[in-house]
Amino acid sequence: MVMIMKFKNNLRQIRFDAEEMSQQDLADRVGVSRMTIYSIEKEKYVPSALLAFKIAQIFDKKVEEVFYLETEKDVETNAKKI
Repeated sequence: MVMIMKFKNNLRQIRFDAEEMSQQDLADRVGVSRMTIYSIEKEKYVPSALLAFKIAQIFDKKVEEVFYLETEKDVETNAKKI
């Protein structure tokens, strides 16, 4: 059996909880473009480990509080809830 895993994140919610920090502000603080932050949030780009740690550090979070893996089983379970 092949296990499908998706790289997911809570970045948008965490930014909102941090006084609605803008994508541009976060991008400036970690040294990337706003489009990079946008792409990470939309799960179209997987950040490097270094960038993931920088982002987590900005919000005083553990990296696994910001980023996580969702397995095929998790996807199936979530689909059944709908």
